[in-house]
This record gives sequence, C-alpha cells and structure tokens, in this order.
Amino acid sequence: MLRYTFKVYPAGHGREIYRTIKISGKETLDRLCEYILDTFDFIHEHLYEFCMDNRMYSEDSYQYDLEDGGPSTDIAIDKIGLVKGQNFSLHYDYGDDWMFTIHVQKIEDEQRKTNPELIKSVGVLEQYPDYEDWDEDDEF
Repeated sequence: MLRYTFKVYPAGHGREIYRTIKISGKETLDRLCEYILDTFDFIHEHLYEFCMDNRMYSEDSYQYDLEDGGPSTDIAIDKIGLVKGQNFSLHYDYGDDWMFTIHVQKIEDEQRKTNPELIKSVGVLEQYPDYEDWDEDDEF
C-alpha cells in the first residue's frame, strides 16, 4: 500500500496559490477530487475528470460520469500507475473549466490506510468570485 504527496496548483494562478496534500493510495480518484475541492473551499456539485496528459476532454482520462464506457474515477489511486515527478490534472466544472495541476511529489509505503491530510495551504481561491454581486433578477 502506498501514500502519495501531491502539490495541487489551480491553473492561471502561478505558484502563489497551492495545496500540498497526502492521501492513501487505497483512496479513489473520486475521493481525491473531493479532498482537493475541500482544501480550496469549493462546492462539490459539478462533473469532473482526471486528465493524465493535462489536457481537457482528453482521451487519456478518468471520467466521473461515464458516457462512453471509458475509465472511471471510481478507481484506487494505487491502480493508475503514478510515478514521482509526474503531473496530471483535475478538470472540474465543465462550464467554468477549473483546471488543477497535480504534481506527484512523493510516493512512500504506508502500513495502514490513513485519512487524507492537508500539509500546506498557500493562497485563497474563490470558486464564484462575483457571486456576492449576483442578483436573482439578473437571470431574467
């Protein structure tokens, strides 16, 4: 069993906003997505995919909502063959197209499954920065 340390950067924000997390390889990509969103204080209510080649809507991806029978995000992290130094992406919310680059910093042995852990949090990212200015009348 392995434990992964990931450094997660939202695209378009340089290196001034990131999270460093540790997560068990027994966790699924679904749990990884949920935990990443939690660490950035995002609401988890949209579709997503993990793009192994860092490109949106890639053929080389794990999908949350499968339409064509491709690889599912309901897979253990240990099963996807990550290596130290590798980058892959979380593409979240196909309307707003949030992209998070995930860098594999460390892979180490784990004696027992542990809970995900936030190691470092730098910067703030707002999922809906203009939400406070939103008026229900704007919809019509």
